[in-house]
Amino acid sequence: MRDLTPEPLTAEAFAAFGRVIEASDRAATLDINQGHAVRYDALAEVDVADEGGTGVISLFRARALEQLVLRVFERHPLGSQSFMPLTGRPYLVAVAPAGDFDATKIRLFRAEGHQGVHYNKGTWHHFLLVLEESDFLVIDRAGPEENCEEVELGTVEEIRVRR
Repeated sequence: MRDLTPEPLTAEAFAAFGRVIEASDRAATLDINQGHAVRYDALAEVDVADEGGTGVISLFRARALEQLVLRVFERHPLGSQSFMPLTGRPYLVAVAPAGDFDATKIRLFRAEGHQGVHYNKGTWHHFLLVLEESDFLVIDRAGPEENCEEVELGTVEEIRVRR
């Protein structure tokens, strides 16, 4: 088993896996609602492939793991996925590049409670890694084709998360 310490979630560090969803100076903005609101525009693009799928919005309520050990990764080959925290609590994001899974290329990020993530189609990721119970708004693909592949790490490959 190896240890991994979370690195800060930044747009640059996460670019190979998707996008960071946050209101930042880097986003395109539009004044809307007669000047009473600002739209941070097109922070991520939903990709649902051409397999008869559709984009859906869901709410996930996640509980913290008893042991913070990474054991299972998944990917969605037919659609992207976005997670936006609703409770303002920090959480962890574990990812690996699309393609053949390689446990040596796993990266671990600490997301702040105002930062969401958008996984590119096919990006390997761990399920939600919350530090305490949290709700997330989730945008992903629903459709007739199976859109989830999983890989389980062997005992030697498991990763213990350091705080």
